[in-house]
Amino acid sequence: MSTNPIHARDLTPGQTRVSIAIIAVLFFIFGFVSWVNAILIPYFKIGCELTHFEAYLVTFAFYISYLVFSMPAAHLLKRTGFKRGMMIGFWVMAAGAFLFIPAAMTRTYVVFLGGLFTLGAGLAILQTAANPYITVLGAKESAARRICVMGICNKGAGILAPIVFAAVVFKVTDTDLFASLATMPAAEKAAALDELIRRVVIPYAWVGSALLALGFLVRLSPLPEIDTEHETAEVAEANADKTVILQFPHLILGALGIFLHVGASVISVDTIIPYAQSMGLPLLEAKVFPAFVLAAMICGYLAGITLIPRVVSQLTMLRFCTSLGVVLSVLIVTTKGTIPFHGHPTDISLWFVVLLGFANSLTWAGVWPLALDGLGRFTKIGASVMIMGLCGNAFLPLGYGWLADHYSVRSAYWIILPCYLYLTYYAMVGHKKRSW
Repeated sequence: MSTNPIHARDLTPGQTRVSIAIIAVLFFIFGFVSWVNAILIPYFKIGCELTHFEAYLVTFAFYISYLVFSMPAAHLLKRTGFKRGMMIGFWVMAAGAFLFIPAAMTRTYVVFLGGLFTLGAGLAILQTAANPYITVLGAKESAARRICVMGICNKGAGILAPIVFAAVVFKVTDTDLFASLATMPAAEKAAALDELIRRVVIPYAWVGSALLALGFLVRLSPLPEIDTEHETAEVAEANADKTVILQFPHLILGALGIFLHVGASVISVDTIIPYAQSMGLPLLEAKVFPAFVLAAMICGYLAGITLIPRVVSQLTMLRFCTSLGVVLSVLIVTTKGTIPFHGHPTDISLWFVVLLGFANSLTWAGVWPLALDGLGRFTKIGASVMIMGLCGNAFLPLGYGWLADHYSVRSAYWIILPCYLYLTYYAMVGHKKRSW
């Protein structure tokens, strides 16, 4: 297939289906690498003897790279095109995975954070390419449906990632080990923690090798280059006086919405294990709760695929989800009650955190088409601005960790309420703003 860029509308139905399938595989990989952080946080907290705040540096190191590398990623994609850029992204991710090996051999948390930062840098390149690609690969009215399909791949991988990690790294005797660490002599404890942390060496060696291979495969794939540089006459006329990306208020407000959305979303997944542990659940039982949150997200995606745009518009679903997030965030910190789980009493608020998965499901899918609407030749730069918003995953969990250390793991959930209030504003009013 020719590598000359073509417009999405010129693709045959077969080319479109193949392209969507390839991007779906990419979103599965994004999900597996990203959502494994939910189990890495308590794992490093034990293995490297960390506070809540220090443990949430996992998400900070991983997602701050989106802020640093998103704009360079847009320029890289302009020079290399989508496919070569994706190949480079996979190779950068492979380098991050291989950094886990020296980090584990020396039990050095800073080196682990460096590996996570490098993994995030590679993902920033891939996400900057894949999200606008799937958005323009068809009618904009059904963009949310396509993003829902990608979301199912992403969150399905997110369900598998902590389970696979736990199966590979943890042993059935670890519950007793974790309980006895506090009373162990210093030398014995250090040896036990060294053995625990080195269990990631072989898995991440395989991950790094797989990412290297995927870089080659995506370069050789039949994925076409999509032309986002040339505008229709209508879009060109509307953008005639635009010279910089900051002249698109609906994009900038949308990027802020993504910042708050992903921060709230990752809080719901990455904090739920420690929150369940605070109710007396052992780690090896609490590890299933991120999968519950992600399963709720998948239910939301299925609803989007079924209903959008035949029954309701993607904008209506966005407004419903953001409003639901406001309600659930209030219920988490104000409602009490007991629900048994595996013989353990759990507070009902834990299950409201699970339901946040549904509230978070269609927010990403709803905001992206609204924010990229009418950008024309600014689409790649606009996508990089949106991807920069993913650094919300870096900052908001740290805020949650600080509040959890100074107040409680439950009251720390107040941090997500302003996020959903702003997202509701964007869904109602902010996306319409075309001038400052």
